[in-house]
Amino acid sequence: MFLLSDYDYELSEDQIAQKPASCRDASRLMVLDKNTGSTFHNKFSEICDFISPKDIIVINNTKVIPGRLFGKKETGGKAEILILDFTGGIREQDKTGDFICECLVKTSKPAKQGSLILFEENLTAKVLNDVKDGICLLKFSSSENFEEILLRIGKMPLPPYIKRDKDNNKSIDDKTSYQTVYASYSGAVAAPTAGLHFTRELLEKIKAKGTKTAEITLHVGYGTFLPVRVSDIREHEIHSERYDISFEAAEAINTVRADGGKIIAVGTTCIRTLEYASDHKGRVLSGSGKCDLFIYPGYSFKVVDSIITNFHLPRSTLLMLVSAFAGRERILSAYKEAISQGYRFYSYGDAMFIQ
Repeated sequence: MFLLSDYDYELSEDQIAQKPASCRDASRLMVLDKNTGSTFHNKFSEICDFISPKDIIVINNTKVIPGRLFGKKETGGKAEILILDFTGGIREQDKTGDFICECLVKTSKPAKQGSLILFEENLTAKVLNDVKDGICLLKFSSSENFEEILLRIGKMPLPPYIKRDKDNNKSIDDKTSYQTVYASYSGAVAAPTAGLHFTRELLEKIKAKGTKTAEITLHVGYGTFLPVRVSDIREHEIHSERYDISFEAAEAINTVRADGGKIIAVGTTCIRTLEYASDHKGRVLSGSGKCDLFIYPGYSFKVVDSIITNFHLPRSTLLMLVSAFAGRERILSAYKEAISQGYRFYSYGDAMFIQ
């Protein structure tokens, strides 16, 4: 269960969702019993049927920044930029849009230290150090607030398996659909996609049932797109991501656990954060930091009782995480069933509830 090849499966391209469901909660829902492997099929809008008033649902309120920018070098060559660490950026002057952060830079020839990259609306970026593996520090300069410019000219950093071009999918507004309805704190380069299924109306329905919710923050990083390149997964180095858990959220979660309710984590980001920020007794601790917990089979969960998640890429750390939670064979069997039943996979795809 530690070989990368143990987490492989076949999926045809036509089952990779290229756009969201017509309504967020209209996506399909597979319910998986982690103890028996039995499955049940439903709609996500019926998620309330599987939760109790004693439970608490934990959601990740990070907000995806439209951090993909297209510009050109001073020499005229094309340049594509992806902002990697928005929350770790440094604002040099409040009166201008000067902002320094780590970025992934894609050009035909490596950009040289000191060179400029030019964008729309008089935004420029100066290369501050040597480009290594396509990554360097950029100093963005403009006459206005940098984040406001990003909202106007930036593109959403969609995963590479979601295809967009100028002629197709014009009706899809990824700046809205690739964002949870409760997104509040900017900093992610990818959406916590399990949360995309929730509507405000569904959250109100959950609240009316008596089930509590708690918001935590984990800013999903670029590492979520990076493949595992080692044959033994135990040798893989997981990326770290910034997180924040308020005192109120930690107390709400701990109170539900003490009262016998279940902790239901929405997405792998919430799972990793809760498990990382807890003591040996499973008590969640408030605070901020960087989470670098890699969960794979053999891990003993301390906090999370049930999870809401999407269907993940083969050979990915996310597939390894859900395999740790429900068992590799049960997960792969459920995926095989989902494929045969025509489920939609990955970020804009359907959901699983593992209990």
